[in-house]
Amino acid sequence: MTDQARRAELAASLAEVRERIARACSAAGRDEGGVALVAVTKTYPAEDVVLLAGLGVSDVGENKDQEAATKAARVAEAGAAVRWHFVGQLQRNKARSVVRYADVVESVDSVRLASALDAAAGKYRDTPLDVLIQVSIDGDPARGGAVDPAGGTPPSDPEHDLQRIADAVASSGTLRLRGLMAVAPRGWEPDRAFAALAGTAARVRADHPDATVLSAGMSGDLEQAVRHGATHVRIGTSLLGMRNPLR
Repeated sequence: MTDQARRAELAASLAEVRERIARACSAAGRDEGGVALVAVTKTYPAEDVVLLAGLGVSDVGENKDQEAATKAARVAEAGAAVRWHFVGQLQRNKARSVVRYADVVESVDSVRLASALDAAAGKYRDTPLDVLIQVSIDGDPARGGAVDPAGGTPPSDPEHDLQRIADAVASSGTLRLRGLMAVAPRGWEPDRAFAALAGTAARVRADHPDATVLSAGMSGDLEQAVRHGATHVRIGTSLLGMRNPLR
């Protein structure tokens, strides 16, 4: 496929996604300007990111450090400027790499990881790193995510206590607590999941008023996420399609 054809394909998909967001905001009585699109380009080439940037997409999500670091460098070499969101589970030993290119880490789920990012950002960044805490909506941290004890499920490991993580990030000199991220658990209706998440977000904002970001909703459930207050939706398949990805 030529670059021109791929650009046309992405432009059409982008228009459809933006229309879905607009309709969801209208149904929820919200301003569509209050919901940002994060294009999740994992397994797709840097060329797609460059094309999306040319179409006005400013936020891009990746979930594997090795792929993301290489892709971010190639996109920068091409002269495209985007805001990189790291959205995958992150091992502490990758913190030094991620803080060099990511503008936002959406998947902080332990005090230990927050500490690792804090130390790395202090060495390798001149500006604070924006952080979202990944929440386990059903209280099961096995799939990744902090547990909200106020939601009725105490964490089995205090390292995954949402309140402790929020306090650790907020007290850091190199990290900036911006809000929460979550994925609807399997077997849960999205409305139920995102309603629970909204309650957790309200509790966090009570102690940390600047934590206003709520990253929730993907290709299959963005409407329900917007209904319950999502400020960012992470869209992959509906935007990039089923084109043969990187291997």
